Amino acid sequence: QVQLVESGGGLVQAGGSLRLSCAASGRTFGSYAMGWFRQAPGKEREFVAAIVWPYTNTNYADSVKGRFTISRDNAKNTVYLQMNSLKPEDTAVYVCAADSTLSHITSAPLVNYWGKGTLVTVSS
Repeated sequence: QVQLVESGGGLVQAGGSLRLSCAASGRTFGSYAMGWFRQAPGKEREFVAAIVWPYTNTNYADSVKGRFTISRDNAKNTVYLQMNSLKPEDTAVYVCAADSTLSHITSAPLVNYWGKGTLVTVSS
């Protein structure tokens, strides 16, 4: 079983920055892909960013390219999402995801492991 615990959400003004963390435990992440999704009220969960573990291949949604950066710390089994130039439309619950099948990590219906999420609110 895999456990994912997010932290770092909060309230920030438009143009500001936040860094989210996702601590993973329970399995050996030798070849797991990890990523972030977000879900705004009344909307479906959408892919934000992914990183292949333990490599450095990354993938981003077009809406966050150039503003968000995903990274990982192998020693801590932790994935980060640095979010810069935040916009009100980035407001959502951000959820950490993990899957042993690398191609699944960008598709919510295919992901096997989820955290509980952390709320990010961007005020205008």
